[in-house]
Amino acid sequence: MARLQRANPVDLPVHILHRGNNRQACFKNNVDYTAFLWWLREYSEKYMVEIHSWALMENHYHLLCTPKAEHGLSRMVQALGRQYVRYFNGQNQRTGTLWEGRYRSCIVKPESFLLDVYRYIELNPVRAALASNPEEYSWSSYKINASGKSSALCKPHAEYLKLGETKSDCAENYKLKCEIGLENNRLKEIRKCINKGLAFGDEEFKIEVEKMTGRRQRELKSGRPFGGYKRK
Repeated sequence: MARLQRANPVDLPVHILHRGNNRQACFKNNVDYTAFLWWLREYSEKYMVEIHSWALMENHYHLLCTPKAEHGLSRMVQALGRQYVRYFNGQNQRTGTLWEGRYRSCIVKPESFLLDVYRYIELNPVRAALASNPEEYSWSSYKINASGKSSALCKPHAEYLKLGETKSDCAENYKLKCEIGLENNRLKEIRKCINKGLAFGDEEFKIEVEKMTGRRQRELKSGRPFGGYKRK
């Protein structure tokens, strides 16, 4: 099947997944994680991308972000990837690629869907058995979004800010949502959307994004091409 073209409209949040090539480790120590986040802040500011949540795992990373300028998201990820590869190769006396080709991305409907992606990302270390509690994991944004810790990198989305009247209210109510977790069907849907590059939202939202971008955002039905066909 041909790979879908990427679609990253301005002001719509996007879930990003980028893996190490052949799932090899792309973070080996605390300095690696710290360096990556430093450059993430630098390039997100340079290319006008708001970062809402993240989880850096040993062989991949997740981001939830909103581009505020056209092409800003792809430029940020490309610049970040190049900079980090130069650093990582130098640190480990290696050459060649580090990442698994193109990053995967998924446009997310803000209302009723965005906070599920927040939680999906920040609970990833727990699902991977890297921590028994998300607060124990140092390389995600959980402590910022669930505890109100200050951050120059993390920019709360408007949907997150609806959780409370104050910063502490938002953090507390978000933490309660994380404690509830996500239903298995929701987990599967998020995974399917990020792996296939499909919009995460209701049918109306997916159709709207397709019209906006001219690119498919829904799964094809077996035996029928996107856009339908005419009988001859």
